[in-house]
Amino acid sequence: MVSAPATTVLVHSPYLGPASLRPLAGALTALGHPVLLLDLRVTVNAAPVHQRLIGVFADAVEDSPVEGELVLVGHSGAGPLLPAFADALETPVTGLVFLDAELPTPGRSWREDAPPERMAHLKSIARAGLMPRWDRWFAPEALSAMVPDVRLLEEIVGEAPEVPLAFLKEPRPTVAWRGPCGYLRLSEAYTAACAQARDLGWPVRELASHHLAAASAPEDVAAPLAELIAALGKR
Repeated sequence: MVSAPATTVLVHSPYLGPASLRPLAGALTALGHPVLLLDLRVTVNAAPVHQRLIGVFADAVEDSPVEGELVLVGHSGAGPLLPAFADALETPVTGLVFLDAELPTPGRSWREDAPPERMAHLKSIARAGLMPRWDRWFAPEALSAMVPDVRLLEEIVGEAPEVPLAFLKEPRPTVAWRGPCGYLRLSEAYTAACAQARDLGWPVRELASHHLAAASAPEDVAAPLAELIAALGKR
């Protein structure tokens, strides 16, 4: 009897929504990979963000019709939460993939490892304790260059939530993960994280692309992601 393939659970960045990964979900499905795309935006509008994210994530997965093993794929700021997401599930998780994402820093906040000037900038643009939507951190032409499809960009931007500044100060979960991991780098901004993953002995794939390539070039991202998922299944 042939076992069913693991379902790939796509987890969007806390600063974005499912539209940023929906094209990738379609491309993976076309390659024969069952996919579950979550919408966790409701969790990031109030602190404690980490706890709310983990709780709603677990409920969303367990309430879904998905059966069998899972591989969790976290984009960007969702990466550090992948071990905690896996730990919160009753369903078995066979691997984690970090998609142009930060790596876990158990017990440490984003602020502790970020350049002080970066934190100072985000604090300066926050209003009433909320950071502006992610798209407002950049010049409009920067985003349109990454996502030329106007309708898709409007959907991605429309979903972007205002995240509490406190999120950056919250210690990340101290959850141990001893299963296999992989890393897929899309942009130069995550070169250091990718190098760290390679040093840890993880399978790594790299694209010369940009942070939102899962939306604008989903087939290009789906192919190496599928390779990583297959590699994790052999570990």
